[in-house]
Amino acid sequence: MGYKMKLTKSLIAAIALGLSASSVPFTVHANGEITDQVNHLKEHLDEYTEEVHWLVKKYDGLISRYDQKGAKNTDTQELLEYWEEVNFHSAIETQYIPIYATIWQNIYGIKMAIENNEDISKVREHQAKLNQTLWQALGAVKLAAHYQDKGVIDDVQTTDKAPSTSSEVISDIEKRLDKVVAKYAEQLTEVATTMVHDTYMERFEGIEGSLIEQDAKLVEDLEKYFNVSLPQAIEKGQSVDEVRSIVTTMKEKLSRADRLLKEAEKNRKDVF
Repeated sequence: MGYKMKLTKSLIAAIALGLSASSVPFTVHANGEITDQVNHLKEHLDEYTEEVHWLVKKYDGLISRYDQKGAKNTDTQELLEYWEEVNFHSAIETQYIPIYATIWQNIYGIKMAIENNEDISKVREHQAKLNQTLWQALGAVKLAAHYQDKGVIDDVQTTDKAPSTSSEVISDIEKRLDKVVAKYAEQLTEVATTMVHDTYMERFEGIEGSLIEQDAKLVEDLEKYFNVSLPQAIEKGQSVDEVRSIVTTMKEKLSRADRLLKEAEKNRKDVF
């Protein structure tokens, strides 16, 4: 079932917007440490392409085993192990978090379908979605490699660097929220919940005072999303799409916060 997906204009635009995620500090992920390989993507594109082909083949083999021998003779844990085994895992995690989250979502879609003894046609539907996302992810990494080679995007940082301006803070919050969705898609619920709390305490509270002066209701809304809506959605086990929808709404509100803080800063400079 291996096939390559052409990058659409909308996907290219989405990837281009998401490439700044490479500036998010990363130390470890589900597969261990992130090596400096992610800062030399162009040198490893052939390897990543081979790994995507390998993943597609391995997933197809496991699903065929389920079709022929049933759930009792199919180890669904292998679905996770395949993904965590490849270096491509780190490449997409550091370059485009939204697709990374979708990959995990689709892997667990296959896993749960098999464990629930669903019809093979349903399992194949999840497989088709996963294959499509894997090829899209490879396209994202290739685009990142191009921008990386041109010096357009920063190297992945392995140590935390605190943002210095309100815009940098908001950008960092948005990236952290994308990471929350990714970790939730990995079914790392406690990690995702902790990240929401830390993002609120370490980032949002730092701009809260200035933002209250501009729009107190907006601050109130965001506080509710950080402390109630998003954590509850995670704790109640809502779908990845539902959690992602909450994060999308939060990012829209954060965009407004960014505009308000920029305008306020401009007005202060004009006065002085």
